[in-house]
Amino acid sequence: MKYLNFHEDRKIDVIPIGRIAIDFNPVDINMTLAQSQTFKKYLGGSPANIAVGLARLGKKVGFIGKVSEDRFGDFVTDYFKNEGIDVSNVFRAKNGESLGLTFTEILSPTESSILMYRNEIADLVLESEEISEEYIKNAKMIVVSGTALAKSPSREAVLKAVEFAKKHETIVVFDIDYRSYTWKNDDEIAIYYSMVAKNSDMVIGSREEFNLTEKLIAPNSSDEETAKRWLGCGNKIVVIKHGKEGSVAYTADGKNYKIKPFPVKLLKSFGGGDAYASAFMYGLLEGWDIMDALEFGSASAAMLVASHSCSEDMPTADSIKEFIRKAKEEYGEMVARG
Repeated sequence: MKYLNFHEDRKIDVIPIGRIAIDFNPVDINMTLAQSQTFKKYLGGSPANIAVGLARLGKKVGFIGKVSEDRFGDFVTDYFKNEGIDVSNVFRAKNGESLGLTFTEILSPTESSILMYRNEIADLVLESEEISEEYIKNAKMIVVSGTALAKSPSREAVLKAVEFAKKHETIVVFDIDYRSYTWKNDDEIAIYYSMVAKNSDMVIGSREEFNLTEKLIAPNSSDEETAKRWLGCGNKIVVIKHGKEGSVAYTADGKNYKIKPFPVKLLKSFGGGDAYASAFMYGLLEGWDIMDALEFGSASAAMLVASHSCSEDMPTADSIKEFIRKAKEEYGEMVARG
């Protein structure tokens, strides 16, 4: 069954909205951030990673965001251009705001942490007047990052984008994407997260992220209660992630679909979520069954946590299919579905 009905005549498949940043991942792995001396620079930021992931999978991708007016801003916009991502709605900050920087720590394959610099940041000064109704009207889907709701004027810009999407029947995907930086308190998080979740067509997040979203409504909900709540608001799909335990997709017809991670030799414990989201959304855009889309997402996530970067190592559709084929050959047909 097809749960999301896309306008197939639209020029753009997906427009993520939110942060474009730079990741510095340590070459000196198995060390603390204080001990690491050498880092490799990559494009980063969850919505930017998702954009790259979908572009690598062959989709026509746009982006709405704001970057710094400096060489780092050049780096990320040039990276997008090289990936075939439209940058006509990626704006430059005018008052000296910086691009977000993320330094990662890889202590072990299962112990990773992230240090973000998020003060006076470019992506959070996206203005509501920079949101183009025509741009959103020409897209099949927008992807809203929860981080973009952390501060004005970005949050108003995002809410305006959602209104335009609803007006023109552009599918709204809400990727909760919680980061603690910039938010004032948990109440503020719950207010804005729930506001977008009530107006989206699909919500995707971890159990912890849904707990934050539901803090003022029904804290400590079960997965089933969470799914019922947001499906009841009009969402067609609710995806709840449980890390190494896998994830579950609940659908508007009362069904649920469970997927497990593919076995893989971990290098790091971050980055898989963006690959998962992009590959899962690719499957939905292709009209696949939910389980096939989930399997594709789980495989892409496994490939990313086994690699050094996020954006740079986003896989192609053929490489994901080959990864799935080899995994099933080695571990059995139901390796991720059992």
